[in-house]
Amino acid sequence: MSITLHGFSLSGHSHRVQLALSLMGLPHQVVQVDLKHGAHKSPEFLKLNPFGQVPVLDDDGTTLFDSNAILVYLATKYDADRRWLPRDPKGQADVQAWLSVAAGLVAFGPAAARLITVFGARFNPEDVIGRAHGLLKVMDGLLATRHFLVGNNATLADIAGYSYIAAAPEGNVDLAAYPNVRAWLARVEALSGFVPFQKTPVGLAA
Repeated sequence: MSITLHGFSLSGHSHRVQLALSLMGLPHQVVQVDLKHGAHKSPEFLKLNPFGQVPVLDDDGTTLFDSNAILVYLATKYDADRRWLPRDPKGQADVQAWLSVAAGLVAFGPAAARLITVFGARFNPEDVIGRAHGLLKVMDGLLATRHFLVGNNATLADIAGYSYIAAAPEGNVDLAAYPNVRAWLARVEALSGFVPFQKTPVGLAA
């Protein structure tokens, strides 16, 4: 087995794949893609992902892009016990719902807020921070009755959601009002094989 993750250390999308690989105990190497100098738009990289985005996973010659798609692939191929992606229809649907949240509300809320402070993205701070707090209020309510996003065991839902929620203060999104979300982050961080997301001293984290 030879797995290579082409990613970027400050990308939450890259981190969620690295986190999945580590939590599943899959040996891998990480190749840093130099986004600052446009390596993700080079002809070589575009052969791996025509959209020119990280992460990209190379699993013994099988190339995949899109972080959530990669999570599903890894769980389906390597997680024999299906701990991370349940086999039952309801469990699968519940996880998929949170993957959609990660690609939608998380991406256009806390992730977008962080893009402003870390990368100078031209989003409206008030809009994306407001969207982030709307999401966090819902999550905090749900996490009052469960340990993880789908029940009391960690799944791909938690892997997909963790990185940008943990880094939300970097985008001036304060987590102080969400004790259940903060407790959930701590539970994810306590999982065997957890790897932290690289911190950036910006926003409320400055």
